[in-house]
Amino acid sequence: NIYKEDFRNMTEENRNSSDSSSSFTHSDTMSAILITAYSVAFTGGGIGSITMSFVLVKMNTLSVTTTAIINLVVVHSLLLFTVPFRLHYYVNKKWVFKMSFCKMVSAMVHIHMYLTFLFYVITLVIRWLIFFQWKDKVEFYRKLHAIAASAAVWIFVMVFVVPVLYFEYGRSGSYNDTTCFKFHKELQLGSVKALNYTIIVAVACITCILLGLQIFILVKVARKLSTSLWSHQEFWAQVKNLIFICVIIICFLPYHLFRVYYIQHVSDFDQLESYNEFFLSLTALSCLDLLSFVLSGS
Repeated sequence: NIYKEDFRNMTEENRNSSDSSSSFTHSDTMSAILITAYSVAFTGGGIGSITMSFVLVKMNTLSVTTTAIINLVVVHSLLLFTVPFRLHYYVNKKWVFKMSFCKMVSAMVHIHMYLTFLFYVITLVIRWLIFFQWKDKVEFYRKLHAIAASAAVWIFVMVFVVPVLYFEYGRSGSYNDTTCFKFHKELQLGSVKALNYTIIVAVACITCILLGLQIFILVKVARKLSTSLWSHQEFWAQVKNLIFICVIIICFLPYHLFRVYYIQHVSDFDQLESYNEFFLSLTALSCLDLLSFVLSGS
């Protein structure tokens, strides 16, 4: 009987340990991909944010574009702060921090993605206003106005977005404390599905509009400067606008397009979670934008 009891205890311990390890659904290959993606984002994004900070300090004017770039530095820095905790989880295959902190780290990727998208759109719209000569330049008359405009965006995020994510994120299902970034059970709710579909359609439509307008502007500039196209500053200024749109198409759009399939088949097989995490990791690579701006002289 004693031997039977010991064997039963040993079996129970093995089952518990296997359940704990099986809760980490990513394969070794997918873990390596995620570690690589977030490591590149952390390194390149960190260098870009630090370098851009020095560039911005030297600038005297405070245009709307400059203010948007300052906010980009801030939002990238907030994401980069959470990246080491993600890397720790993917390397050790176990979440050792509190679940509330897991929710914050998980939510930060989404907050970063949509704030970055918003600042891109603002920057492009301002540049296009100048191009169509509706405005010679768009600047805040006082630094206080720039601070107020930025504060309005961040206050909205802190008051309306963060509390909702904190209290509602991961509420409808029971999750393992040693497992993080697995809140897929929320997608079974009709309201959450509707919200996701709305965001997906909005992002896809805005991206198409941005790309269409930029191509229209490039064609217009090309016709205007047909002889001296490659040497004209105006043409290259419009080409540099494509950096923003390319980041959206490469980093943000794949996640949203895959999201449609993911929402419909989220319960079919565990591997879908790994694919979702992969496309989500692509959004973190948008942190490389500041580095590309510095290297391209933008």
